[in-house]
Amino acid sequence: MARIALYSHDTMGLGHLRRNQLIAQTLAASSLDASILTIAGVHEAGLFAMPPGVDRLTLPAYRKDQGGGYAPRSLRLGTAALTALRAQVMGAALESFEPDLLIVDNVPRGALEELNPVLERLKARGRTRCVLGLRDILDSPERVRKEWRRRMNISAIRKYYDAVWIYGDQAVYDATREYALPPDIAEKTRFTGYLDPTLRLGRADAELHPSLPERFAEQPFTLCVVGGGQDGRAIGEAFVQAQLPPGERGVLVTGPFLPPEDRRRIAALAAHNPRMSVLGLLTEPMRLIQGACRVIAMGGYNSVMEILSLGKSALVVPRDRPRLEQRIRAERLRHLGLLDLLGSEELDPRSLSRWMHADARAPHASVHPRAQIDLLGLDRVRILAGELLGRATRVPIDPPRPDLRDSGFRHTPRTDYAIAS
Repeated sequence: MARIALYSHDTMGLGHLRRNQLIAQTLAASSLDASILTIAGVHEAGLFAMPPGVDRLTLPAYRKDQGGGYAPRSLRLGTAALTALRAQVMGAALESFEPDLLIVDNVPRGALEELNPVLERLKARGRTRCVLGLRDILDSPERVRKEWRRRMNISAIRKYYDAVWIYGDQAVYDATREYALPPDIAEKTRFTGYLDPTLRLGRADAELHPSLPERFAEQPFTLCVVGGGQDGRAIGEAFVQAQLPPGERGVLVTGPFLPPEDRRRIAALAAHNPRMSVLGLLTEPMRLIQGACRVIAMGGYNSVMEILSLGKSALVVPRDRPRLEQRIRAERLRHLGLLDLLGSEELDPRSLSRWMHADARAPHASVHPRAQIDLLGLDRVRILAGELLGRATRVPIDPPRPDLRDSGFRHTPRTDYAIAS
């Protein structure tokens, strides 16, 4: 039986956790016959169900401020002491678990380089293959190149990692070129395609929020999701004050990290509209997204993939700090006609109202995003993992598809509301 470990540092939102959870679910359901340990950096990880064969180690948490700095989220320790504690916990767990494969999400050396001693020990033991898994877009090319030089990430990838998997479509964003990866790093990099979260729908019904009203299934609604919610106040406030299309409801999911004072203010604003509902943490949003007429969201990887995989009409209001990742992703996908984009500087209730009413009058074209972008990432992850573990693969995973640079399909952008180009 293979042993696989997945690490996510989880300092802002739940994106890294959700991505690793989806990968773990895929590998657990595959023919790899694997025992899987996920390592997460937020205690909210315990709220998410795990499939048979998978369990989770939860680390004491960091928090990240708007400037990108780290500090302990709860423990009354110095940051350096918390980093040392997390490294010791992970090191002991992995020494006992002895993984055949370790998949590290996003940060080659871990948050605050906490993985350095762990990776050194694994390399010395010589039995663990290591993979760095990156989302499609990290940040602007200039920032990534500067940060990676400062953190010496290229040398870490050379020293510790057998492969790099980019969970994106190279035709949408070529990270090897944008980030000027050296030839030897590019050679061991594979674009998996985007990770399709519809795999989660099989168990979504049992995980719906217990207070989810039945009327959401009976009356058309616009859904607004703000990821983890740490910086979702502006979108939430604008949405609950927007004018909904006639005969429709509005549903806002704030996420677990929305500050309490922001939550109270948004709830007070929503109370003035009997057609508006506000939910907190929803561990599985896919059924709600599936039932919505349209979705307003920030531009995080998981939220965007959930929307596109279900073919929903979407308006994305991307975060632009501390990273430009969400803005770049939204711009690339808007260029392909797959969503609408509203800059944060244009965000207000009137802009959201105009978009919802325009979309209700003239929904998006019927071409599904699956015809435009590669959503076969989980298939490739399963096969690439099997190759690293010495398991033969038999399923082809590169079916022909249109050239996305000239796909022939363009969504016509709304012209009667404020939209950022």
